[in-house]
Amino acid sequence: MQILPSSVLFCCSMNEIRSAMAEGIMKRFHGGQVFVDSAGVRQGGLDPLMVEVMREIGVDMARHNPKTFDNLTDDSFDVAIALSPEAQSAATALTRYMHCDLRLWSIADPSLMEGTREARLAAYRHTRDQIQQRILDLFPRLHSKDI
Repeated sequence: MQILPSSVLFCCSMNEIRSAMAEGIMKRFHGGQVFVDSAGVRQGGLDPLMVEVMREIGVDMARHNPKTFDNLTDDSFDVAIALSPEAQSAATALTRYMHCDLRLWSIADPSLMEGTREARLAAYRHTRDQIQQRILDLFPRLHSKDI
């Protein structure tokens, strides 16, 4: 039997792309069993390319509302996964007085990619796929129907 944490926080610099993707993907596979949230160190906005590439895998992020650590509705997590060093520092401060498994995943920010729209979308897809694989490696699906 798989043991999942009861709560997971994904965080990055602005909660626009990587941590938002991670929240959506984790909810897709384990949202019924795990409380999932995401936050950024600084306030961000909704990234349309993130919404587009997430829609491609059946995850609707059009209503994602980027938030900061200060706007979290819960401040106690079993696992916190930082997707930027800046977020790792903020998560360390948040979880300093609790038992929390804090991890740093080095995944590049796709918004730094320059070039054509298609090249930029390819970077976003690559980031999405990396995050999805890392989530499934750490929190495997129970059944193939979870796909």
